[in-house]
Amino acid sequence: MEANVRLTHQTLVEQSKQGNQNAQYQLYGLYVDAMFNVAMRLLTIREDAEDVLQESFVEAFKKLDTFRFESTFGAWLKRIVINRSINHLKAKRLLFASMENEGEPVEEDEKIEDDDFEMEKIKTGLAQLPEGYRQIITLYLIEGYDHVEIGEILQITTSTSKSQYHRAKKKLIQIVKEL
Repeated sequence: MEANVRLTHQTLVEQSKQGNQNAQYQLYGLYVDAMFNVAMRLLTIREDAEDVLQESFVEAFKKLDTFRFESTFGAWLKRIVINRSINHLKAKRLLFASMENEGEPVEEDEKIEDDDFEMEKIKTGLAQLPEGYRQIITLYLIEGYDHVEIGEILQITTSTSKSQYHRAKKKLIQIVKEL
């Protein structure tokens, strides 16, 4: 089944490269919801996420000839959506605006039982995090990027990504405990 899906997606990409608008529309339909969710997790404002989503698809279809099937189309498109989302935030001067004391050593995390948290509290806590912290948590825990990749995406060092992640996690725990 997975091979058939991959072959179908590859066929749609190849047809889209040749300018087939129906194939482009099908690709859009396959990925629009997932990519919207990625943009929303980073931007949190529906209108911004919708704008970034459309810009991302336009960029993807314009640059489709550079896609070489070294990854899945979805992973390639997700990278475009994440980069566009981050650029959007940078343009609004929100990225890392609230992060301070970057050179401080990172303290060890407290041991927290997963049973202590309810998913709604975590979602609420995430929404209350400063923008930069929320981005690091989202990219690392939800999107599955490692710190090297996050560093490349956000144009920060790997150690900065790690330290900001630990601070963000600590802040999230603090917020959730207060809820």
